[in-house]
Amino acid sequence: DDNADGISNLDELLAGTVTAPTDADPASEQTLAPVTANLELIADKTFRISWERNSAATAYRILENPDGVSGYTDISGDLDASTQSYDHRVSLHKRVNARYMVEACNASACVTSVQMLIEGTLDAAIGYFKASNTDRLDYFGSAITLSGDGKTMAIGAHEESSAATGINGNQDDNSAPRAGAVYVFVLGPDGWHQQAYVKASNTDAGDRFGDAVGLSDDGNTLVVAAPQEKSAATGIDGDQTDNSVREAGAVYVFVRNGDNWQQQAYLKASNNRGEDFNGFGEFFGRDISLSADGNTLAVGAMGEDSPGTGVDGNQNQDEYTPYTRETGAAYVFVRNNGTWQQQAYIKAATSESDRFGRAISLSADGDTLAVGVYDYVTTDVFSNTSNDAAYPTSRGPDVRDFYAAVYIFVRDNDTWEQQAFLRPVADSWVLFGSELSLNADGNVLAASLPDSVEIFERTDGQWVYQVNLTPSNDGDGFGVALSLSADGSTIAVGAPSEYSGSTGLNGYQGDGLPNRDSGAVYVFTRPDGNWQQIAYVKASNSQPGLNFGSAVSVDANGDTLAVGAYQEGSATVGINGDQNGDPDAAPVAGAVYLY
Repeated sequence: DDNADGISNLDELLAGTVTAPTDADPASEQTLAPVTANLELIADKTFRISWERNSAATAYRILENPDGVSGYTDISGDLDASTQSYDHRVSLHKRVNARYMVEACNASACVTSVQMLIEGTLDAAIGYFKASNTDRLDYFGSAITLSGDGKTMAIGAHEESSAATGINGNQDDNSAPRAGAVYVFVLGPDGWHQQAYVKASNTDAGDRFGDAVGLSDDGNTLVVAAPQEKSAATGIDGDQTDNSVREAGAVYVFVRNGDNWQQQAYLKASNNRGEDFNGFGEFFGRDISLSADGNTLAVGAMGEDSPGTGVDGNQNQDEYTPYTRETGAAYVFVRNNGTWQQQAYIKAATSESDRFGRAISLSADGDTLAVGVYDYVTTDVFSNTSNDAAYPTSRGPDVRDFYAAVYIFVRDNDTWEQQAFLRPVADSWVLFGSELSLNADGNVLAASLPDSVEIFERTDGQWVYQVNLTPSNDGDGFGVALSLSADGSTIAVGAPSEYSGSTGLNGYQGDGLPNRDSGAVYVFTRPDGNWQQIAYVKASNSQPGLNFGSAVSVDANGDTLAVGAYQEGSATVGINGDQNGDPDAAPVAGAVYLY
């Protein structure tokens, strides 16, 4: 303590604090002692730093070392001398090694408190969200989306059963099983609150409204898919009432003005047909993706049956054959001055592809679109000598032709064209691209494989494989859910079948067979260009069968992470309620956790 201010040289070095200037009054140094500080975890995502007042201090500052190695910086600015606490809302998954100090200052000097280390699994700081009408088998959290700033969150519960329609209707009747609902939450000055309870304009049993959700960057446009909706309407705002076509699917667009939501559009496929002769529907809305401004929407329909190929090909589903059944399609819609229209109808390059559109992702500007093919088959596997030439008799020279792929399409003005066709580098090709996530500029793509995720990057129009991400333990189901930050430097990967028994952040990752399917999420970043796992994330009330990680979403900068666990079973309602009661009071009600 060379300057005799009561703070060791090491602490001053860590804090980067300049103490008394050379002309300071020595007496003032002696009276300005370090404060005694404390750090408390507050749900959600908040570190509450408090301290005992020092009568010699005229201001306080909060210093943060976010990862334990980057050094300390001032995060609060000068706080008034009467202040005794500071709430710091953080990214929990990026603060597992953080350190904090309180700096007390007057005109002569600044002195720092002892370091406060972030320790443990941080369970008490994890946000915990439930539906306002929690009920068994609702699947709340089966779909999640965050706005760019992380202050608006939409949560799907595709098995919710009320017969309400529109916004904020009666939540309690349960007379329309599996109709589905979406809940919108917003973060304000006083914390989170539910802003809206959203239902379809034509609510009906079995529609699964909320199976997929998307938000614009500002949170003011919400899109909701109901992939088993039944009307025979086509295009924009058709007749919603006939219910004559099973499993056709629909997508609903809602807009917010102030705090008020209203439905803006009802979207259907331009060639809506519904079930084929095999009983499999089109599932228009199986996956959806919205551009940052909310003006471009891509919709996948993995069960669509037309023989068309490429962009704006033959949509006539009456011409399909057994081997073009369920080839799938993607539809692009655009909004201009509040009016929606279909811009493109996109198919795989061959009519033998299977379930094209099972997963889709748009860039922020809407000009790059990635589309996954669940099962890809090439034409050379068909034999003309077969009794039925429509069915393959061999797998051809490359059996991988039967497995999945990802197409990349780009838009120039209003015209779409294929840019790339991606196959995985890993030995296993099965289910490649069953989940996809593009970053904001469309130059980074994450594509799932069973138990790994491959990252591709685009430079000057050329796509190149970068890395294969794997979890730090046996993360069963790793890749079931993906979400990339806007700059492509943070990714969250869900593994809902993972089975360790820990809770919170970076707990024990070992074998915990009694906790099978408790689930986990893994967060990776690349601060120096090389991907590395920075966090292992569990539910704060982790338990067997939770399926935590079945849905994930990060905000634009990757600082807010929302994770769904649709099989969570507490009967709690609302935000940050009791999560440690009977875990089977409302089986498969579902919950969402915020980090």
